[in-house]
Amino acid sequence: MSRAWIPLVLVIVLLVAGFTVWRLRNMFASHPLPTYAGSMSADTNKSDPKIVRYEIFGVPGATADINYIDDEGDANQIIGAPLPWAIEVETDSPAMVGNIVAQGDGDFIGCRILSDGELKDERTIHNYTAYIYCFSKAT
Repeated sequence: MSRAWIPLVLVIVLLVAGFTVWRLRNMFASHPLPTYAGSMSADTNKSDPKIVRYEIFGVPGATADINYIDDEGDANQIIGAPLPWAIEVETDSPAMVGNIVAQGDGDFIGCRILSDGELKDERTIHNYTAYIYCFSKAT
C-alpha cells in the first residue's frame, strides 16, 4: 500500500492539467476567427458578361457541318448549315474556351472567333471539302 498513492496522484494531476487546458482554450479562443475568403456559395460568377461570336464563311451557296462549344461547355452540332453562318453566345464565365470546327462542301472555307468584337482566332483554307477549326483558350 506504500506505492498505491503514485497512480492516484498521477490521475489527479492529469485531470487537473486537462481541466486547466480546457478552461484556457475556452477563455482565450472563445471568439470566432474572421474569414477572409468570403463565401463561395454566394454569386460565383462575378465577371462581366461577354459576347462570343462564332463564324463560318465560305463560297456562297455552299453548306457545312459545324461543331462548336457553347457557354456551358457542351458540344453542339449543326448538319448542312448554309454559308455564311454565325452564332453569338453570351457568357459570364471568366475563362470560356472557344472551339469551332467545320467541314464544307465548297472549295473554300474559313472560321473566326470573336470575343466582344475582338478577333481571337481566324483561319481559312482553299481545298475541296476542306476541314477547318478555330480555337481560343481565353475568349
